[in-house]
Amino acid sequence: MSSREKFERSLLAVEKWVESHDYKGYDPSDGLSSFLRVLTFNNTLLERMLQQVGRQSPVNLRPLMGIRPLESTKGRGYMAWGYLARYRLTGAEEYKEKALLCLDWLDRNKSPRYAHHSWGNHFDYASRGGRMPKHESTIVWTGLIGQAFLEAYELFGLERHLEIIKSITNWILSLPREKTPLGTCLSYVAFKQSSIHNSNMIGAAFLAGAARCTGDREALETARQAMEYACGHQRADGAWYYGAGEKYRWIDNFHTGYNLDSLKRYIRFSADRTFADNLKRGIDYYSRTFIEDDGFPKYYAQRAYPLDIQCASQAMETLAFFAEDNPGNLGQACKVANWTIDNMQDRDGHFYYRMYPLGIKAKVPLIHWGQATMYRALSYLLTRL
Repeated sequence: MSSREKFERSLLAVEKWVESHDYKGYDPSDGLSSFLRVLTFNNTLLERMLQQVGRQSPVNLRPLMGIRPLESTKGRGYMAWGYLARYRLTGAEEYKEKALLCLDWLDRNKSPRYAHHSWGNHFDYASRGGRMPKHESTIVWTGLIGQAFLEAYELFGLERHLEIIKSITNWILSLPREKTPLGTCLSYVAFKQSSIHNSNMIGAAFLAGAARCTGDREALETARQAMEYACGHQRADGAWYYGAGEKYRWIDNFHTGYNLDSLKRYIRFSADRTFADNLKRGIDYYSRTFIEDDGFPKYYAQRAYPLDIQCASQAMETLAFFAEDNPGNLGQACKVANWTIDNMQDRDGHFYYRMYPLGIKAKVPLIHWGQATMYRALSYLLTRL
């Protein structure tokens, strides 16, 4: 069997799994949906500890904790994005229809907290950045889902998608911003300033794409300032820390992939090559740091485990996205895909969440984190092949 045939078979298996489960599944951070939450007494530290029970356990404890599979806005967004890639490749009308149905669902299920289009989780969660209530929108989810709407508008030219693109733009432009001599950082969330590099760059990439569709000068200038901030904080070796604060001083695989994809999209949408050298240093760092010779996608720059399915899917997508710049990146993407299918896909089609040292695997079927992101990654990789 050729790699192309292998990837196609894997993709169809995960597609069938997602659709047969009605686009619902678990999430790494869904622990506060448990009936055990009352035992945290509204204490953020205890809430984070409860979340870690489900997040870190190799055994799926969620059914025992009363956590049910939930809808996922980002899951629908990534499935729509994957369907659009399939439509580009095959021309099959079924993929167009599936993509449009997912996008219509996202339109109906935007966050009720805001007038403009934006999206968040279907559950409460807590992190080192603080507590996040259900449906509180983030620029990460909104910007990535927005890319699916941008691609759909490019393909089909539907006015309703353009109106949603304008609405997303307005939500992002209303976010708090950190203004510095190195540019301006868009906030991760709307209710406070939170300066995180990947979220800022995801927002900038969307704004640049939206400006290309709408001619919005404010959106384009905001995107440029955001990228100036991000590239001003890039390390000399090409890496980025997760965020600007001391508590965010780590470097990991999939957030670095978000940064690189976003910077490349910004350059492509805006035709601004000011940050082309930052992009080259970044992808060179990524490809030599996070991918081992056999295709194993490391989690951290200095530590391989836990092997996380999000690292695998993002590595495949990022490396394939940069294949036109360096054909070796496509070979790396295929190595990651082969390794992941061989080691992390169940016979029923779903991809496992994590693998720990000694080959211990957490086989819990997450929806956006694993299934939808792998579907998008495989779909896009097949278009590059």
